[in-house]
Amino acid sequence: MSQIFDEMIRELNIEVTDQMKQQFDKYYELLVEWNKVMNLTGITEYEEVNSKHFVDSISIVKAIDVNSVESVIDIGTGAGFPGIPLKIVFPHLKVTLLDSLNKRIKFLNTVIDELGLEDICTIHGRAEDFAKKVEYREKYDLCVSRAVANLSTLSEYCLPYVMVNGSFIPYKSGDIDKELNDSKNAVKILGGRIEDIVKFQLPGTDIGRSFVKIKKVKNTGRKFPRKAGLPSKEPLK
Repeated sequence: MSQIFDEMIRELNIEVTDQMKQQFDKYYELLVEWNKVMNLTGITEYEEVNSKHFVDSISIVKAIDVNSVESVIDIGTGAGFPGIPLKIVFPHLKVTLLDSLNKRIKFLNTVIDELGLEDICTIHGRAEDFAKKVEYREKYDLCVSRAVANLSTLSEYCLPYVMVNGSFIPYKSGDIDKELNDSKNAVKILGGRIEDIVKFQLPGTDIGRSFVKIKKVKNTGRKFPRKAGLPSKEPLK
């Protein structure tokens, strides 16, 4: 890992061991290698992956005390962000990674094996389908997502996985105000309450970031999420 990475991590007040740094480097190597044959990321330069994927994933510490979290589900995890970086830095977490593309799941399973990570599993499928299954519904302290979807849609995908008193925290761009306003009613319908918005600049970059901290205050109605495709085509208003 580079000095720049160390400085960024220090800004977040996190301790990263030598073993964790080795795991991040191995993760980077696998990402670049697999990216040659499948589309995992448009960012492949070492320092950029460190800042825009790894540090970005970990920066959720600005919004929640991750040490007090036990179980996390990452919806639409893609190449494993933010779930795998969070697992590396906070090994106590029980992590579930969900993605709809089987090729990406194969990549994630390879990363998990090569990095020697434990208490982490992958699910191949759609968020709308697995949220209906009793073993996943309202079972997690924390749901995270860096997936690109508006907050109303993302809340319908994610809040059904969160237990009452747990949190859903999406990773969003700095300019969130309109989207936030448009989603307030949807969040309420789904059993959530917007508690806080943490805005900051990604360390070492000019990228604006927002974490929307949504507390689960009551059970999500059984009809949610609606069937596949509907949350994105017709977001709740």
